[in-house]
Amino acid sequence: MADENQGFMGAVWETIKTIFWALIIAGVFRTLFFQPFWIPSSSMKDTLLVGDFLFVNKMAYGYSYASCPNIKIARFGIDIDADDICGFLDGDNTRVLAGEPERGDVVVFRHPVTHQDYIKRLIGLPGDRVQVKEGLIYINDEPVKVEDGGTFTEVKEAQGPERRFPRCSNDPVGEGGQCVKERQIETLPNGVTHSTLNITDRGDLDTTKVFTVPEGEYFFMGDNRDNSTDSRVAQTSFGVGFVPYENLIGRADRIMFSSAGRSMLFFWTWRSDRFFKGIE
Repeated sequence: MADENQGFMGAVWETIKTIFWALIIAGVFRTLFFQPFWIPSSSMKDTLLVGDFLFVNKMAYGYSYASCPNIKIARFGIDIDADDICGFLDGDNTRVLAGEPERGDVVVFRHPVTHQDYIKRLIGLPGDRVQVKEGLIYINDEPVKVEDGGTFTEVKEAQGPERRFPRCSNDPVGEGGQCVKERQIETLPNGVTHSTLNITDRGDLDTTKVFTVPEGEYFFMGDNRDNSTDSRVAQTSFGVGFVPYENLIGRADRIMFSSAGRSMLFFWTWRSDRFFKGIE
């Protein structure tokens, strides 16, 4: 009987050690190479849809305090911020093995105030002057090139785990109706081309002041221009403002998986046409 107990306890101990080292390896992998990211909102439509799942390339820009993951497990009362782990690296706005982001990159970054992870498109580089006039971006006093991209249509229904309804240019639209937005093809000064969505030309963020991007900081916008809280809104617990270099987490290059339902387990809501799709 003693041998059986020792054998059982030995098996339990080996299992615990295996789980422990698996978690360590996963933590190192996530910190150094790729971080999973699930799209919770519609601010980057139609480039990214609610329910898209991707891995963020952390090697693209090097490493800073923001490279350490947030560990939040509400069920067990665990709420560990990246700053709690790597806060000693915070404050000097530098990076290790640093790489420079390029205009047009889709970037995951840490909000300067709330420390939540955001994903937006990089529009303004350090020293740039950025302004929006009647929905059109001007960079260093030159308008970006815009072409008609037709319309983007989706069903007016609750989306994702947060069950939010999309905004539509043809509102009011009842649940189950066709929600329409104007699509444009935007070309940035360095030649990066991507689509944007427009709901109205009279929104609060369609005409802004001139933003001069400080050295070591960046200006971000969502592709769903009338439904994005981004650098057009002053830095508060709500607005993003300018984002310091050290707050960048990594570049989003490819969608790995996508589900239109409230859970990735609802296989009947999977969007197979978006699996392994490159992000433009």
